[in-house]
Amino acid sequence: METKQKFLSFNLGAKDIGVIQLQHITEVLQISLAEICGVPQMPNCVLGIYNWRGEMLWLVDLEEMLGYSSLLQGSHLVAKMMAIVIENEGKSLGLLVRQLTDIEWLNTQEMKTPSAELFSPALSPFLQGYFISPNEEMMFTLDALTIIQAPIWGNHN
Repeated sequence: METKQKFLSFNLGAKDIGVIQLQHITEVLQISLAEICGVPQMPNCVLGIYNWRGEMLWLVDLEEMLGYSSLLQGSHLVAKMMAIVIENEGKSLGLLVRQLTDIEWLNTQEMKTPSAELFSPALSPFLQGYFISPNEEMMFTLDALTIIQAPIWGNHN
């Protein structure tokens, strides 16, 4: 059985790396802050909506959602962010990250199971597991479906 799958890797916070399975990603686009329409009364990590192919795409600051500091804070403010559009059963969500790093071929059998004490409570619910890269870095495998179905979106997406 083929256990290697393609994952898109990206930076999380100052030094962490996150990966999401490519099969859940519809598109990757560059978005500047000016293109995002803010929406009041939403959780902090929801930056607003973006006109994507004529549809309203909700954009989420993935770092803030996972318990890192916000992409919009202080010296980390980035003028252009990368949005990873994930999709499931007709629902789409844009995950904003600082920058994409690579496409990785990872063997899903080598994915390690996360233990609660290793990861923050904000990150744990969205983790499928993690990989240790050849240069000993930990790569967090995020579960795109859990993120899309997260209760914090209510019925917005």
